[in-house]
Order: sequence, then C-alpha cells, then structure tokens
Amino acid sequence: MPNPKRRHSKTRTATRRSTKVASVPTVTKDPNTGEVHLRHRAYKVGEDLYYNGKLMVSGSEAAE
Repeated sequence: MPNPKRRHSKTRTATRRSTKVASVPTVTKDPNTGEVHLRHRAYKVGEDLYYNGKLMVSGSEAAE
C-alpha cells in the first residue's frame, strides 16, 4: 500500500476535515395533517402511516 513521502501539516489536515460537518436535517410540515416530518420519509400520525401527503396504511388495516 502506498505511504506518504512526507507528513501532512496540521493546517492541511484541519482544512480537509473542516468540510465534513453534520448538517441540520430538512423537515417539512404536511399541509393535510399538519405533522412535521423528515422529507422523503414515511411518518405516522396516530396509528396511520403517511407518505408524500397520502395515507398509505391506516391503523385499522395494520391491526388485521
């Protein structure tokens, strides 16, 4: 495996690592239910499962 010829400086290492920052997740408020949820993810309101503002699975169906 190749090895570096010289040691990288602390500044160079810190500059490279400075771009790897965790970002705040994007949340959206559903206009139908008013529920705040992560974008492009299914979310539950009570026992119902919603995705993209549409009811995918109701609580009564899941119990059966």
